[in-house]
Amino acid sequence: MAIAPEADVAHHGHVRLWGAGLGVRVRTENHGPSSLAGVTVRVRTSVALAGRQELPQSCLQADRWTVLCRTGALHADGAEERRLALELRLAERPDEVVVRVDTLWNGGATDRNPGNNDHEVLAPATGDEYVF
Repeated sequence: MAIAPEADVAHHGHVRLWGAGLGVRVRTENHGPSSLAGVTVRVRTSVALAGRQELPQSCLQADRWTVLCRTGALHADGAEERRLALELRLAERPDEVVVRVDTLWNGGATDRNPGNNDHEVLAPATGDEYVF
């Protein structure tokens, strides 16, 4: 029986809501001790997304509330980071939105510190950046 590698994936960034526009910026790192072939970042919104979205090549829309993005390889030392910038359109113009950012897949590695890769952010429609 093989032992699963151990990693420490961390997501940090900010969310900004203005009208029906939602900006999400995510910086993903791996603090190790094992390197990862890739990570899938999941971004979920409490308000449905509008129709088809223009997304980076590394991303796809999984359903009306969810976007999935792959990072590519992440070395274990935390010195390498992957950046993701999403400009999403919402189906309505809410007063606020809850955005959840987490790791959907990390290659089967064990992550004993999920607190730095599982975030929930409330973003009022002020145009201000709300950090996670």
